[in-house]
Amino acid sequence: MKILVAPDSFKGSLSASRFCEITKTVFESRITDSHVTMLPMADGGEGTMETLVAGTGGTIKTCFVTGPLQEKTQARYGILDDGTTAVIEMAEASGLPLVSIEKRNPLLTTTFGTGELIRDALDCNIQKIILALGGSATNDGGAGALQALGLQLLDSNEQELKPAGESLLKLTTVKINKLDPRLAQTTIQIASDVTNPLLGTNGATMIYGKQKGATESQLQQLEEGLSNFAKHTHTITGKDLKNAPGAGAAGGMGYGFLSYCNAEIESGFDLIARNYNLEQLLKEEHYNFIITGEGEINNQSLQGKLLGRLATLGKKHKTPVIALAGSITGDLSELYDDAMISMHAIVPGPITLAESLEQAELFLEKKLINLCELIKNISAT
Repeated sequence: MKILVAPDSFKGSLSASRFCEITKTVFESRITDSHVTMLPMADGGEGTMETLVAGTGGTIKTCFVTGPLQEKTQARYGILDDGTTAVIEMAEASGLPLVSIEKRNPLLTTTFGTGELIRDALDCNIQKIILALGGSATNDGGAGALQALGLQLLDSNEQELKPAGESLLKLTTVKINKLDPRLAQTTIQIASDVTNPLLGTNGATMIYGKQKGATESQLQQLEEGLSNFAKHTHTITGKDLKNAPGAGAAGGMGYGFLSYCNAEIESGFDLIARNYNLEQLLKEEHYNFIITGEGEINNQSLQGKLLGRLATLGKKHKTPVIALAGSITGDLSELYDDAMISMHAIVPGPITLAESLEQAELFLEKKLINLCELIKNISAT
């Protein structure tokens, strides 16, 4: 029996790699003829770097960089097994979890540290960068990261602006002559499932600003700042990408790198699936099952997310899909229209969120044991 295990992480409790390890151990110990292929997945957000490093046998490098509130912090990035591709997850240096709730304010936060990670990767002769957007504490249009890479943002007195969301309100001049020339020789692939434009009611600020700590009045300032940055960017680059799908990703980080670095943006799932040659694997290996999972299965799972995409691929390659999750909510009947044959919540009953996070590994193991027994009994009939 051949089984492909391809989960997302259970945010805050269980990495995709750990899910794979537990599943492999349970299945190969309880179903003697089973062979498990582990393929930890992600959708471009948290866990993308670790997923790709683990899946390709790469390495992780640690640096000291500027955190969201200008403080020094440790951040990591991955180098894949080819030695020329880096995976930089902006949440490592500029992520919301790095800022305590009472200090969250996207007028003050910056992506500068993410730019420092990119600069370090360029120093390591990296030729391709996968930039995973998601979980940011920022709303600076990626300006801070670009400043770390040499972009000059000046005020009316020709003074360089401090990297922060509020600085974009004072921007009068952009200079690109000191932008790191290595960027022009580097392929930058943005991994994100966000399709929002930069500005407007569906843009970076209005959709995501509040969760980063912005008040109503601050939302207006942030929107004006991004609009000002877009105006000057259009003038200096000749590109008007504020309405490009994904320009609003990660507080406008997508916009900054699309505009100044000739980056391309792609679904996080598609990017990771391509790096794994997932389509070819499914075509050639003829797995009996795909086992996947994520923290919560809900209506968003149908909207191009990992679970829905795997169900669609399973249908295409006639491979049944089984999903495990911390919780399941909403009407998910459309998933069963594809190859999804079963979905299970691993939590055994009413418990607190803290308990479910603490015991996620144990709950997963018990659910997998039950699943193994079910598969064995069905196979025996």
